[in-house]
Amino acid sequence: MHKRKLAVIGGGAAGFFAGINAARQYPELKVTIFERSREVLSKVRISGGGRCNVTHHCFDPAILAKAYPRGQKELRWAFEQFQAKDTVNWFEQRCVELKTESDGRMFPVTDDSKTIIRCLKSEAQKHGVEVRTKTAVTNITPIDDNRYQVGLHGQQSMSSDAVVIATGGSNRSNKYDWLRELGHSIVEPVPSLFTFNFRHKIFEDLAGISVPDASVAIKGTNFRHEGPILITHWGLSGPAVLKTSAWAARYLYQEDYRFVIKVNWLHPKTQQEVRAVINQLRNRNARKKITKQDRFPLPNRLWKRFLELTEANNQLRWAELSNEQVHRLVQYLTNAEYEIQGKTTYKEEFVTSGGVPLDEIDMGTMESKLRPNLYFAGEVLNIDGITGGYNFQSAWTTGWIASKHL
Repeated sequence: MHKRKLAVIGGGAAGFFAGINAARQYPELKVTIFERSREVLSKVRISGGGRCNVTHHCFDPAILAKAYPRGQKELRWAFEQFQAKDTVNWFEQRCVELKTESDGRMFPVTDDSKTIIRCLKSEAQKHGVEVRTKTAVTNITPIDDNRYQVGLHGQQSMSSDAVVIATGGSNRSNKYDWLRELGHSIVEPVPSLFTFNFRHKIFEDLAGISVPDASVAIKGTNFRHEGPILITHWGLSGPAVLKTSAWAARYLYQEDYRFVIKVNWLHPKTQQEVRAVINQLRNRNARKKITKQDRFPLPNRLWKRFLELTEANNQLRWAELSNEQVHRLVQYLTNAEYEIQGKTTYKEEFVTSGGVPLDEIDMGTMESKLRPNLYFAGEVLNIDGITGGYNFQSAWTTGWIASKHL
């Protein structure tokens, strides 16, 4: 008997998850995954420093949806079908146990992304999914009201009864032209989740130093987030910066990535509280050098840099610190301003704000409202989350929903 065919375009997390779940639920379906590069699941392999941040330990769909600057409203109901708890159960049913870290991120207990990749590939093999790498899809042409012709670069095209598009995001608008040809519009893509580059490299030699509790705000806006900050060779990174970049992605693109941030290195302490602590140090540690302090959770090298920026001689003793120097030090610790000029996006792990607008998709099934039997999953949609496993979760969710409703 002729098997009905499903073409999945994109061998990333969303496409792979859609393909293997479709084959599992519908054994009569012939599923083929097309991946243009030589390797599938490349983002899975490199994410989380090679450990794969599978999802986030948040099992309330309403709260989970709040982690998405784009797609929050629509994912709220999508998570009722398949949420983070379902992801954990799905992998555990296949003997892959996940663990939760203190910040809520979830990883395989092996701390190795290969564990996740082996599991997904094993499922593909088990259910007869054909995976074709180094196979670029050039176009999709409707044959009739229900079927499609899938054009392949340098190879014979193939017909398919249904198509799942899971090609991921791209910062280049022309990469979506083939979807425009199908009648879909595109929300112009811009980068999300990136680090901030300082105009003046005042911390360049301190790269690698992190502060566990800080806050970052974009001056003149309401964009503000708390969390760890990491100093890089170029500027600042870490969860607080990445969250801010995600929520402000489209605003910062318009500003050409030239803006000013305000940093409180001692969040949640206020200026008044920090000033009170410094005055206590002046009184109680009067004879000790100002380089010696144990009241602020800052690495010593970073503390010394703040003293240098305050123009306070490292040989000074606490009793010798002037009121003016105290004022400047408090400012540098709790209300520092830095000029940002540019960003750094990790090319392999980039996340895009933009793509196929969600009002053109039935988010209950992931089917196109414009074309029957055409489905979308993952970052090709105008969905993106903050750092912490949320982008993978939206990939698993949209891929699973598409597979269920074929």
